[in-house]
Amino acid sequence: MPTPTISQDPLYQMLRHDDIAGFNTAREQGQQVDLRSCDLRGLDLRNINLKDTDLTDAYFRGSDLRGIDFRGCRMDGVSLADAKISGCYFPAEIPAQEILLSVTHGIRLRHPI
Repeated sequence: MPTPTISQDPLYQMLRHDDIAGFNTAREQGQQVDLRSCDLRGLDLRNINLKDTDLTDAYFRGSDLRGIDFRGCRMDGVSLADAKISGCYFPAEIPAQEILLSVTHGIRLRHPI
C-alpha cells in the first residue's frame, strides 16, 4: 500500500485550497487530473465532479464526501476511514459491506475491473 502523497498536480492543489468550483470548471474544460495515491484527508469535497476519475489508492480519511457520484471511478485501494458518505453513489461492483468496513475500520476497497 503506497503512502498517500501531496501531489503538485494543479487540479489537486485546487482541492487542497478548497477550490471545488475551480476544479469542476477545469475538468469541464477537459483538463486531466491525477488523484492516484493522493492524500485527500480532511477535505470538504462536496459538489466535486469526479466523473471517470482514477482514484486508485486515494486516502479520504475524515473527508466530507456527501453526495459525490463515484460511479465510473476506479476505486481500488481507496480508504474511506471516518469519511462522511451520506448520499454517495459508489460503483455497483463494490459491496455495501466493504464500503461500511472502509468507513468504520479503514480497510482499503477492492474494486475489480
